[in-house]
Amino acid sequence: MSDKIKKTEDEWKKELTPEQYLVLREKGTERAFTGAYAETHDAGVYKCAGCGKELFSSETKFESGSGWPSFYQPIAQDAVETETDRKFGMARTEVLCASCGGHLGHVFPDGPKPTGLRYCMNSAALKLDKTL
Repeated sequence: MSDKIKKTEDEWKKELTPEQYLVLREKGTERAFTGAYAETHDAGVYKCAGCGKELFSSETKFESGSGWPSFYQPIAQDAVETETDRKFGMARTEVLCASCGGHLGHVFPDGPKPTGLRYCMNSAALKLDKTL
């Protein structure tokens, strides 16, 4: 995709908080139950904290009990991309922002209907826009 956002690591470091940089650019994970949106129930749209792309609607957020904000589907089919993550000796499906390539979290096949998916995201990778 030619419209991907491309920045140097120095540019990302200047724009993101240390925690956002760790998660979005270095594929880190915040501790369970510590993120700003783990238990948020406010209406709005969750956007990428790196580039502002709309990723998830609060209408698809659910309580998974995992300690991270969970959604059963992205706001649009092309909002996120996935790739296989083989860290820690297992294969998981990593979720990335389709615009800037930032690491958001992982998707698992244990979510609710209608999709059966659980997009388990890091709060540090998201910004909730309550104005929409």
